[in-house]
Amino acid sequence: MNNLRLLSIAVFSILAALSVYFIFQLKFTFDFEQFFPQGDPDLEFFMEFREKFEPDDNFLFVAVRREQGIFDKKFLDDLHDLTLKCRDLTSVTKVISITNTKFPIKLPIGGFTAVNAVNRNKPEGFPRDSIRLVEDERMAGRLISKDGKTAVVFMKTVDNIQQEPAEKLMADVDLLVNTYDFEQYHYLGRANFQKEIVRMQKREIIVSAIVSGILVMLVMFLIFRKPAGILISLVSIGLGMLLFMGLLGAWGRELNAMSALYPVLMIIVGTSDVVHIMSKYIDELGRGNPRKDAIIVTIKEIGLATLYTSVTTAIGFATLMTSKVPPIKAFGLNAAVGVMVAYITVLFFTTALLTYFDKDQLINTKNSLFKWDKWMSNFYLFTKNNPRRIMWGGVGLVAICLLGISMVSTNYRLTTNMPMGEKITEDFMFFEREFSGFRPFEIAVSVQQDTLEVNDYKVVKEIAKLENHLRSYPAIQTPTSITTIYKSLNQASKGNRKAYYKMPETEGQFMRYKKIAERFPASANVLISKDKKHTRIAGSVLDIGADNIRAISHKIDTFINNEIDASIIVCKQTGTGVIIDKNSQYVRNSIITGLGMAILIVSLLMALLFRNLRMVIISLIPNVLPLLIAGAILGYAGIELEAGISIVFAVIFGIAVDDTIHFLSKYRIARSKGMDMEAALHVTFTETGKAICLTTVILFFGFLVMLFSIHPPSITVGLLISATLLSALFGDLLFIPVLIRWLMPD
Repeated sequence: MNNLRLLSIAVFSILAALSVYFIFQLKFTFDFEQFFPQGDPDLEFFMEFREKFEPDDNFLFVAVRREQGIFDKKFLDDLHDLTLKCRDLTSVTKVISITNTKFPIKLPIGGFTAVNAVNRNKPEGFPRDSIRLVEDERMAGRLISKDGKTAVVFMKTVDNIQQEPAEKLMADVDLLVNTYDFEQYHYLGRANFQKEIVRMQKREIIVSAIVSGILVMLVMFLIFRKPAGILISLVSIGLGMLLFMGLLGAWGRELNAMSALYPVLMIIVGTSDVVHIMSKYIDELGRGNPRKDAIIVTIKEIGLATLYTSVTTAIGFATLMTSKVPPIKAFGLNAAVGVMVAYITVLFFTTALLTYFDKDQLINTKNSLFKWDKWMSNFYLFTKNNPRRIMWGGVGLVAICLLGISMVSTNYRLTTNMPMGEKITEDFMFFEREFSGFRPFEIAVSVQQDTLEVNDYKVVKEIAKLENHLRSYPAIQTPTSITTIYKSLNQASKGNRKAYYKMPETEGQFMRYKKIAERFPASANVLISKDKKHTRIAGSVLDIGADNIRAISHKIDTFINNEIDASIIVCKQTGTGVIIDKNSQYVRNSIITGLGMAILIVSLLMALLFRNLRMVIISLIPNVLPLLIAGAILGYAGIELEAGISIVFAVIFGIAVDDTIHFLSKYRIARSKGMDMEAALHVTFTETGKAICLTTVILFFGFLVMLFSIHPPSITVGLLISATLLSALFGDLLFIPVLIRWLMPD
């Protein structure tokens, strides 16, 4: 035995050293494309659409504000200087602001030329320029705010900019912007999101690990009150987390927005396993058994039960792999592996350490704050004396939960996912308020007739009809299409009067403008495909909620089907926003599919473990209740169901079933020793009841650690899991005894 425990400790020491090395190989990443539902036909269409044009998120906005108005010579000179210097930044391919934008005008002698949107060298013309620009739909809401107090430097970045270039670009932009004395500045774009979200991920992991560690130290002190007991538990839990993170590094897994859950998950799962193992070992030592016998009994009874609980928890997480959203799928697989790493660590490393210590070295029972035997005996008597009240209370609770579930909404918004109190959120809200927001809006237009091209009159006329309809929705901002070229030329030919910024009235006028437009093909290359058979209507949508946007999309589709001539063009909504919004549909489907699979697999495991159909029913009923409670909380609290929050159902089921297995396993062992039903229930309450109460308290406060997060979905996940796991404990202690007496009487 001595050789085995030394070997076990040595092996885990080597693995720990390797894990330290591989932890430094971990990479953090954030990309909206991670949340694209794989295998979706709309995603395939979108990817083909991007090949014809360019991504709809390859931009970076820098907004600079002056409360007295931007039409000030020094401010405009600084803005122009910033515009020019941004051209030299790496990963930037194009830079536009009002100081280098030109408008077409018609010359008195015929023909067209281009003039600056604003003349910085003629301050006397600023009042006229300010009125003209804030009323120009090509400028207002794009490069200048409608109140004339904010100007934007628009940078087009390389397509699909990656993490390191994005961080370098933002560092360079930040350094450059701070060389000027702008009153305010705000950023919006893919590169900024990547930099800030990854920074948040690192902060979340560090904070959650530190706070969870402090929590575990406090809990272990309250439980054991002896240095050896505290140290063994902390080393075991810390080692499990170290091995898991090292494994992720060696495996080449990238950490994403959901990775902040890993430290909390590993600490609380490891703590649960440690508490069950150590509690049983201490109980066996208390019966007078020597260390060797005590650890053998512990491994046989609790080791097997803990294996089943770890497997069921892993199954709960693994069901997330049915999701079409890659980050959720990756989280499910990683978390399932992590649960098993924690179990293996406790089974082989913790048990090896425990055999060096006696009961009095591990725990101080004299000064315990908790009178477990008395409390558990009272709980046992309550279930024995009040079975009808318990069952009717359960029925009433289910009814209340079903009502709450009917109120669950999937109308999630991007703002609900933004970190609290951070500049990225302040910047996002600024652009939502002052400009057209972040969420891209795209409609792909394909010409249907071989004899037509996108810049032919019939085609552009249909596009203009659709674009005008889009402007009837306040949420859709700054829709732009090939019509902009012809509207601008029409306005220029009519003395640049605002009223003439519209499509030419006759086909003859259009054909004259078309000849002019063909001289400047670069102005249309982002709107027209190379074969001139495809074009786009691009804009943005305010963050009004996925369900509201979906309702608008349905109305747009209805208009297209009824009003657009399908023999000329075919239109289809696409873009990053449309694809991400489909997640809400897949979230609901994957929850049902995943939980169905989890319940089926856990039922089979229960049948294998207990070999009794009634025991399977008894084990499942208390664990459905926490799922209903979680859904009801979402409904009553008005929390939108989205991809990040959807994981709670798998987590809840996977963890909640653990206590059920421990409770029923102890009951079965007690019955196998010849005890009658009531005696077996009483000993189960006094022994296993104590352990599952301890682990639930640890889980409850462990997930509450996520209240320290600045990421709203993480806070919601922590609150939901904490509340529902507490309900799972009461479900086990209240309903299982009543169901046993009802379904399996002596």
